[in-house]
Formats: sequence, structure tokens, C-alpha cells
Amino acid sequence: MEPEHEPTLVDLAQRYDSEDMIGFIRRFVNDLRSGFEAVNVERFPWLTTLRQAPWSGVICLGMGGSGAGGDFLSALTDSKGKCPVLVSRGYTLPAWFDATWLVLATSHSGNTEETVSAAQMALDRGATVVVIASGGLLAGLPETSDRCYLIPTVGGQPPRTAFGHIFSRQLACLEALGLLQAMTEADRNAMLLRLQQHNDHFDILTNPEGDIALLASSLMDQPIAVIGPKELSAVLTRFKNQMNENAARFVRVGVLPEMNHNESVAWGGIGEDADPDATNQALLLLTWEGMLPRVRQRLDWMVTHASTETAWNLTGEGGTLLEVMLYHCLVMDWLSTTLALLRGKDPAAIAPISSLKAYLNSIQ
Repeated sequence: MEPEHEPTLVDLAQRYDSEDMIGFIRRFVNDLRSGFEAVNVERFPWLTTLRQAPWSGVICLGMGGSGAGGDFLSALTDSKGKCPVLVSRGYTLPAWFDATWLVLATSHSGNTEETVSAAQMALDRGATVVVIASGGLLAGLPETSDRCYLIPTVGGQPPRTAFGHIFSRQLACLEALGLLQAMTEADRNAMLLRLQQHNDHFDILTNPEGDIALLASSLMDQPIAVIGPKELSAVLTRFKNQMNENAARFVRVGVLPEMNHNESVAWGGIGEDADPDATNQALLLLTWEGMLPRVRQRLDWMVTHASTETAWNLTGEGGTLLEVMLYHCLVMDWLSTTLALLRGKDPAAIAPISSLKAYLNSIQ
């Protein structure tokens, strides 16, 4: 009798990937491309009207995978934007909100109750709302108000896998409104080509012994912490969320330089004080070439003195903050899905979230 062979990643994907999450990751760059192409003033002439308004800023409404794009937009406008972009996750709006702020309400399904509630509140206050949704209640709001506009997105997949569809439309909208400088077509195509090459390289089914598979296997048994600079805080948050949902793993997030003013004590390495689990942490450093020199020096110090011996530097490829963030998205999607498969989890399974939604629906 022949001994059973160790299942390969191909075997594990066939066994556990019930909704083809790997297929969605493979199509990520194509989703970006189609989303960028879908938003223009020819298709949505109302963009020209909104472009002329003196907006105080943009407030992004959204939850989970549909809300992540707002964080990315905020990082981009902090770097090179013409107005602030803030993110509001919840049923209500800030007390200071008024109609001088443009609202970008995003829900993949169109039925995220927090986003629908906040968007309706914005309309009730006389605000202008741009909806990005594949359908549902949110997509129906433009029929009730002449201050509400719809940019349709693509449905039929888990929201966290639709980030390419969603974020590209969000970004193209802000570019069309003149709130972010638009990339040239040549630069965008070159960026997408590089991202596709990276995506092909990360593919765990065609490259089952590559960097992604090796890193995932090393994260099986240790608590995970991810640290990066402030401008990548949106990436850090999405990294945590993808690990939470896809792999059912907790992730501790630290943002430099702020974490140096508190969390550094728990990491230890100097003196005797440290968290009891500090030495057992698997530390992932998300970086890029555009980091401020002083922040890089802080990171170097931490690597030198951290009490854990398990650390990886994941450097984002690309010459712009946008490209680096999208590169990190590829890494986190492949890594979290691979870790799920290695642990025998269906990366699409989110039973607690589904149960909570059913409970809330039962008590309305």
C-alpha cells in the first residue's frame, strides 16, 4: 500500500476553494482596467456639473470590502489631492457634516444597511451623493433624488474580491471630478502591465513553491503582526481584514511613527519589559521606496531590537503610492487565501458574518 502523498496547493484549492477565490485574485488587474474604463464624462455627463462645485471635501461611506477603497482614496489625497477625503463607517454621519461635502456611498451589494442609512441621511441633509453599487437599495436612491447619481459596478462575487471593480471606479470618479490628478493612459497601462506580471508571479497554482507559498507556510502557527508607515495605513487595515475573512486569523496592526510612542514597549528588546507573546510574533513589515528617511530609520531600529526572530520585509513595487498599494493588495490576497488553504479553510467561508446578518434581519 502506497503512503498518502502530502496534498499540493492545487489539491487544496480543488478541495476547499468552493467559490473560486483564486480565480477572482487572478482577475484583479483586469477588474481594475475595466473599472477605470467604465467611468468617464461621456458615460456620466453629470460628472462635469459636479466638477464645478467648490467641495469642502469627500466623505466615503462603506463597510468591509466596500469601504476599503475610501481609505485608499484618503491616502492618495493626503499625498497629492486637492481636498480631504474622510471615511465614515456606520449608520450615521458626523455632526459637522453639511451639504458642502460630496458623499461617495459604496456597497457592493447595494444593501449594506449602515451605508444605506448614512446615504439616506446625507440626502435628507441636502447633500449630493454618488453611489457605487451593483444593485440593491443603494442603487435605487438616484430614482428618489435629483442629487443622487449612480456608477454601477459588477456584482456576483464576495465584496472583498471585488476591490478591483470598486476601487477603480472610486478613483476614476475622483479623477474625473478633478480632486485627484488623472494618470495618463500610457502611465496607467504601464502600471497595469507591471501589476499583471506580479500577479502572474504570485500565482500559487502555477508557482506552488514561490515566495507566497513559503511565507504562508511559515505563518501557520504564530500570531501575526503587520507594521508599516502612515501612508500605507489603508493597506495595513485591508491586510488585516483579508486575513480575518479569508484565513480566519487575527492580525495586529501597527502604524509608524505612532506605534513607536506606545507599542514599542510591548515589543520589548530593550530591558526586561515586553509582552509575554512578543518573542512568538510573526512580524510582517509593509514598506516602499517612498518612505520618509526618518520613518525608515525608526523601522530599522525596530528590526534591530525587536524580540521576535521571525520577521519579513514586504517591499511594495512601483514608483507611485497608488501602484505600491495595489501591489500590496496582490500580496495580501494571495497570502491570505494560501494560508486559508493550508489550514483547511474555504477562503470564501464567513459563517459568523452570515449568521449575524440573519440574526439582524430576524429582529427588524
